[in-house]
Amino acid sequence: MTVAAKGEQRKTQIVVVGGGAGGLELVRRLGNRFGRDGYDIILVERNRTHIWKPLLHEVAAGSLDANMDEVGYGGHGVRWGYRFFYGTFAGIDREKRLLHTAPLMDDDGREVIGAHAIRYDYLVLAVGGVSNDFGIPGVLEHALFLEDRQQADQFRSKLLNACLRVTHDVAQGRTDSAVRIAIVGAGATGVELAAELYNAAHALSHYGLEVFDATRLKVTILEAGPRILPALPEKLAEAAAAELEALGVEILTDTMVEEVQSAAVKTKSGRVIDAELTLWAAGVKGPDYLSSLDGLEVDRANRLVVRASLQTTQDARIFALGDCCSYTPENEAHPIPPRAQAAHQMANRVFENIVCLSQGRPLKDFVYNDRGSLVALSRFSTVGSLMGNLVGGRMAIEGRLARIAYTSLYRMHLIAIHGWIKGLTLILVGHVNRIVRPKLKLH
Repeated sequence: MTVAAKGEQRKTQIVVVGGGAGGLELVRRLGNRFGRDGYDIILVERNRTHIWKPLLHEVAAGSLDANMDEVGYGGHGVRWGYRFFYGTFAGIDREKRLLHTAPLMDDDGREVIGAHAIRYDYLVLAVGGVSNDFGIPGVLEHALFLEDRQQADQFRSKLLNACLRVTHDVAQGRTDSAVRIAIVGAGATGVELAAELYNAAHALSHYGLEVFDATRLKVTILEAGPRILPALPEKLAEAAAAELEALGVEILTDTMVEEVQSAAVKTKSGRVIDAELTLWAAGVKGPDYLSSLDGLEVDRANRLVVRASLQTTQDARIFALGDCCSYTPENEAHPIPPRAQAAHQMANRVFENIVCLSQGRPLKDFVYNDRGSLVALSRFSTVGSLMGNLVGGRMAIEGRLARIAYTSLYRMHLIAIHGWIKGLTLILVGHVNRIVRPKLKLH
């Protein structure tokens, strides 16, 4: 079946695949700019709701109820003039300009919606990235990931079960029982999750687990590089490491993982680290299907290679942005890192270039402005560097100023996907929610 605007077959059809931060911001701006007069903007997404990816570590630890912060694509599309198509991306036919989606099945294996072919005049791939297991045995079988809401909920469920088991053990006299968690990768995701776990552990005693406290939590971070948080200046990384160690986190740098087992992680040095839960946050690559996407070029990390305009090298009608996109600026040795701020900036440039195409004007090159990095260690500390290449260097910040800057990132995201009026309203509602809603989600 082919999807087209009802009653109007030849509207200019712009299809965006992926409703993450970049994709959702893009369809909002496209819908707001073009409306439904002569254009049909379609978002294809395999989830019904959006949650900002940098919040997933809080969802995983139970500190954030995603039901209160997620955005429903259907209602959002009605508000901003685009259509939401609920389906899983299955491939493209570049010659016919068709995007294919897989059949949608329910939990019982019955088909809900059949396979579709969606016509496009312009296609934007914003499908995000997936965790890179580097071919290490046991990762896919035994490790957990934080790529989407479902995985964060799965981690939280397993974490709560582990805490309940320890509580029962202690009540039965096994005083040495503990929840042991290994986090592989010491970038922002791994480090922020480690701190958030201790924040959650402090609160559990107020929610029915009276004998559980932070001393029952044993978290180990394993990092292949020489230090944690390589995106931050070394001084700030050292400050973050000291804060984590004060909480009780064991940090192992220059440590390569050889195998992930069902209840342990084995390092290349031969050490075996007991872990009831293993969270893999060691790198990002493009989804495997990108390497066979009708001849589009990918790099070594399986990400789509694009020109300066963010058009794919093999097809000018197809754009890519965000974690699935590989763009190396002129005179640079490495592609732009897969970060939320890069996806936001790319979404802006893709929007501007699609407008240029609609008006017959030359396209603009993408210029990445590194605005620094911020890492929040839950309620304990926030560190980061601001400005990046905007001032030719970095401005290190810590404490209250860093916390304000970190909080502002989510506020900017809300405004980007909702507009100023609703965005500011949600920011005010968020202040109230922090006071009235429970500190932990235990279901």
